[in-house]
Amino acid sequence: MRVLLIDDHTLFRSGLETLLERHGIDVAAAVGDGREGLEKAKELQPEIILLDMRMPDMNGLEVLNALRREGLAMPIVMLTTSNEEEDLVECLRNGAQGYLLKDMEPTELVEALREIVSGKTIVAPELAGVLARVVQGDGGLTVETPKVEANPFDELTPREKEILCLLAEGQSNKVIARNLGISDGTVKLHVKAILRKLDVHSRVEAAVMAVEQNLCQKE
Repeated sequence: MRVLLIDDHTLFRSGLETLLERHGIDVAAAVGDGREGLEKAKELQPEIILLDMRMPDMNGLEVLNALRREGLAMPIVMLTTSNEEEDLVECLRNGAQGYLLKDMEPTELVEALREIVSGKTIVAPELAGVLARVVQGDGGLTVETPKVEANPFDELTPREKEILCLLAEGQSNKVIARNLGISDGTVKLHVKAILRKLDVHSRVEAAVMAVEQNLCQKE
């Protein structure tokens, strides 16, 4: 996926570029001006454009309209702080395939972009109420809110969480068994269940997930 970022906030633009690249997304260019963004879009022909709403000189809606007038058909996603109904409605009606808020979780943003590239129109879950009114008022819009995936750690039993945290500390099955007063075989069964529930293939991956989610922070 090749993305063009158009956002006048330098720090946010830089941080978003890094985040996307960490998720394997190619940032073709990141610019801070709507007119430059328009030129880059024509020059680079990215697969998707991420566009800020509030920008000086040429705002996001004006850039959106200019891109469509130029005949550029790639998905355009508004990434903004604005949760105003008018902004959402105008952007969708003028050809945006997404309307996302800047405070959303990075993984949700990446997943939303992948769904938009696949042909869906995605709107931030916080705007579901506004979205419902938009859809009722315009049957031509087909939109979806990003799926909020269940936390896989919620499926773990207390004992499985305990064993996962010991894995994260680098303990072997034998040491875990000794510390918990259970057999090696029981530990192996628990580890197998943990890997299945977290949808990973190794205890290392499971341990990394536990650390990333701060699952094992001691009080």
